[in-house]
Amino acid sequence: MATAETPEHGENGLSRCEVASPIRTFGLILAGCDTIPESVRYSYLNQIETLIRNPMPRPSREQVYKRLEGAIAEVRERLGGLPDPVEAQGIWTTIWYEEAHHSTAIEGNTLVLKQVETLLAEGRAVGDKELSEYMEVRGYADAAQWVYRHALTRDGWSGADILNLTEVRHVHRMAMQPVWEVAPHAAAIEHEAPGAFREHEIAPFPGGMMPPSWVEVPAAMADWVSDVGRVVESTRPIESLAGVHARFERIHPFLDGNGRTGRLLLNLVLVRLGYPPAIIYKRDRPRYLAALRRADAGDAGSLGELVARSVLDNLYRFVVPAIAGPSRLVPLAALATPELTTGALRVAANRGRLRAQHGADGQWRSTQQWVDEYVQGRYRRDS
Repeated sequence: MATAETPEHGENGLSRCEVASPIRTFGLILAGCDTIPESVRYSYLNQIETLIRNPMPRPSREQVYKRLEGAIAEVRERLGGLPDPVEAQGIWTTIWYEEAHHSTAIEGNTLVLKQVETLLAEGRAVGDKELSEYMEVRGYADAAQWVYRHALTRDGWSGADILNLTEVRHVHRMAMQPVWEVAPHAAAIEHEAPGAFREHEIAPFPGGMMPPSWVEVPAAMADWVSDVGRVVESTRPIESLAGVHARFERIHPFLDGNGRTGRLLLNLVLVRLGYPPAIIYKRDRPRYLAALRRADAGDAGSLGELVARSVLDNLYRFVVPAIAGPSRLVPLAALATPELTTGALRVAANRGRLRAQHGADGQWRSTQQWVDEYVQGRYRRDS
């Protein structure tokens, strides 16, 4: 191993105690590493200043939509589309845990992810939360499993339609029945049980938006289901679907559980259209609610972008790595880890250190096998 007394300089005059990353080299500079040549030190300081003054721009909404549609086409054409939940249970189970946790947390549930995983995997309630909190998660998780399974197989539920009212009511019933049995809505009448439309008026939402009267709900929902069917005709299907999702929340067809049911139905339609489910993380709750309010005012763009980014994240985190195998070319985002980010892989590909192919769409693609070889080679260089 090289030492400070016997530096072994390689490419660009850097010693083995140094690395290609400007950020890490800057750390060595701050730590007083005296094996860095002055010219290299000056160059890296300039790079750090440039990064601070001119950070990489966040992809625009149009770029996100384009990237998502390209990725979905690639999964469909090269990898055979989304895997079946029964044949690829591991993929869907991980998504299932996270969706059940975050979607209920958005509504105020306080179980942490580990408690959710234990409840769903082992049937054990860990902690001292109210029983209703465990039942909220259990009901949502049961409904999500039904959504994943029937989104791909249908089993006669929806026929040729993307969605129907029977499925809407069924998803609400599955999500809400467990918690309703231990903590029913205080204002509910007999005809407002899970799966039944409300027969109460709803107070205006924050910002002043007023849901329709309960007598208008059945007709409004029939129109809404028809609008869902027209999403496939849109040039921006994700944004159109986001607008439809926001409209469901405006109708507020049920007395309780509209947020959870709306996100479950969003994922049911997404999967039927060939996309992975979206997970709206609890940390994004303020952005999600703000985007819903903008959609209420006629602009579904922010909500569409939020959904598109979530779908892309799930595609690259869960779906593509699992179905591609170690030898298939996939976008770098599908190969990234917390320790080896997409940006680091892109730099390695640009410098020729990671075997990769640069596509006509501007994306680098590599394989898990090539990334493993790169990591092993980098370890040997640093040792």
